[in-house]
Amino acid sequence: MPDPNSLVGLLTQYARAVGWSIAAAVGFAIGIGIALKVFDMLSTEIDEWEEIKKGNMGVALIFVSLIVMVGLLVYKVI
Repeated sequence: MPDPNSLVGLLTQYARAVGWSIAAAVGFAIGIGIALKVFDMLSTEIDEWEEIKKGNMGVALIFVSLIVMVGLLVYKVI
């Protein structure tokens, strides 16, 4: 591992930070996709996407809270 105070060490740290950012973005995207699919499969009596298109704010808020919670979980894991 290069000295963190040198230019090579600094660039290495930047590359690691970008790598972790990409890993977090991919993990978040996959986690949100899986969570929305599972939620959609569990609630078979209502078509959430159609309700959101109609302007049903209750269903939209449930989806937003689901996305935020999965995001917090992915953030804590990564």
